[in-house]
Amino acid sequence: MKDFFKMTGATIVGLFVFSIVAFLIAMMTLSGMMAASEATASVQKNSVLVLKLDGSLSDHGSTSLRDELQGNTSQTLEDMLTAIKQAKTNDKVAGIYLEGGGFYADPAQVEEIYDALQDYKKSGKWLVAYADSYNAFTYYLASAADKIYLNPQGAVDWHGLGGKMEYFKPLLDKIGIKFNVFKCGKYKSATEPLVNEHMSDEARAQTTRFIQGTWDKMVTTVSKNRKISVDTLNAYADRYIGVEETKNFQKYHLVDGLLYADEMKANIKKRLGLDKDDMIPQVSASDLASTVKEDEGEEIAVYYAEGEIVDEASPQSVFNSGSMIVGKVMADDLNGLADDDDVKAVVIRVNSPGGSAYASEQIWHAIKELRKRKPVVVSMGGYAASGGYYISAPADYIVAEPTTLTGSIGIYGVSIDRSKLLTGKLGINADYVQTNRNSTMGDDMAPMTTEQQSLMQASVNHGYRLFKSRVADGRAMTMDRVEQLAQGHVYLGMDAKKLKLVDALGGLDVAVAKAAKLASLSEWHTASYPGAEDMFDQMLDLFSSSTGSYLDGQLRAVLGDDYGAYMMMRRATSMSRLQARLPYELIIK
Repeated sequence: MKDFFKMTGATIVGLFVFSIVAFLIAMMTLSGMMAASEATASVQKNSVLVLKLDGSLSDHGSTSLRDELQGNTSQTLEDMLTAIKQAKTNDKVAGIYLEGGGFYADPAQVEEIYDALQDYKKSGKWLVAYADSYNAFTYYLASAADKIYLNPQGAVDWHGLGGKMEYFKPLLDKIGIKFNVFKCGKYKSATEPLVNEHMSDEARAQTTRFIQGTWDKMVTTVSKNRKISVDTLNAYADRYIGVEETKNFQKYHLVDGLLYADEMKANIKKRLGLDKDDMIPQVSASDLASTVKEDEGEEIAVYYAEGEIVDEASPQSVFNSGSMIVGKVMADDLNGLADDDDVKAVVIRVNSPGGSAYASEQIWHAIKELRKRKPVVVSMGGYAASGGYYISAPADYIVAEPTTLTGSIGIYGVSIDRSKLLTGKLGINADYVQTNRNSTMGDDMAPMTTEQQSLMQASVNHGYRLFKSRVADGRAMTMDRVEQLAQGHVYLGMDAKKLKLVDALGGLDVAVAKAAKLASLSEWHTASYPGAEDMFDQMLDLFSSSTGSYLDGQLRAVLGDDYGAYMMMRRATSMSRLQARLPYELIIK
């Protein structure tokens, strides 16, 4: 028995030592990988910047080690814009090659890339585009090119923009689930899929304005670039020309030539003056962006606030994925920037549909305090709506893209009633014991009383008044004027400017320039925030969340387009506070 305990003890000690050694080796290996990824790339003479218009696009690169290892990183707008700007002035870059594909970006991000390409063209360097097929957004970007080429078996999928919203009330009625909705604002339609069978007139009107406004902007630009009338381009979309023979796209002047991939390479080599057997020197957006060393002048912090606004962080799992803006974390970060004497101004890049009203208020307060010490400018991305507008309102200056979705000044709350499902269909009963008449308020097996409904609506009303007061204060408006613009109404950036909800139209570069002006800076450089977490914390996060990330990936694969609807239902059943959120989940195709 004594030998048994000795062997058991030795085994436990051995496993403990092995675990520590393995952990240290993993730390060193991962540190090496991260150092390699941060290394500056070299650019060869006569290089081509290859912009791959493929996959998803985020505003800012992931700082998560987990995402890096699992390949969950996407291209970033930050890298693309930096690379295009660098290509304009870097003598080693001869031209830009746009490679079209299945590109998924919001209209405002696409607009920023387009504007950067137009600025690049002032250098006189060439810009060409090629794809096996173009969708509306990749073709919009390609229209900026000197020449557009297409595979002889490819297509230009030019059929306009369409969106859909899915409604679940008939299903919920069948299974015995009821959602109690409390809201302020007739346009605040985020909860419509839970309580309506079809789109309301208000939701239809503002959704149509968004889609039509975005499409009109695209068609007008393409018309100018390709010398094709707007009426003709709309006629092509009505006819769904994407299914026609490929040769017709050249006939319609949508493309300049039909080339196979090897012929396109030969075309590029000719532009570079290379021989047939020479390799084409190329550089990616991320590699070219990494060569930029901006350390001259004073620092302007660019803080990326991307994703849903939430009260607290949750590990990535099957029920929670993607970027999040955690109220307390962002507030603490902004307090840190306020205390940092090296930071002379702050630009907050907001790309958020909103979320928790409580978390939005905490961020609002942090920005309000930050503004007392240094200039704060907001750059709106694709979405800065509801809670996204809430946190933008206190800034000194707001810049939005013409197709940014913003506004949506309104509040809602949701409670779920599962009594018919649990009691009526499954035979589950519940008895209650309480000290006061509303002690069990919020229980999902007890229908809400009239008094409880009034209490919930009063809470929503209070949140709405507070939201409006924050807007009135930040935008120097009367409460009456804010009410006229509120009601949950969503606006395109171009409309928001006319209504003085934003100050100017443009991208991140416009916001940075304004911040420099407000801070009276003649020379400056930008630094991106938030930075990466501590390595040890990232290692713990990696090991604790890998299973959830795997399950989330599998669920996405199984559900496909319905994954968004699933997540919407999941959010609706787990809301614990009032929500200031974009009034719909719109799928644009």
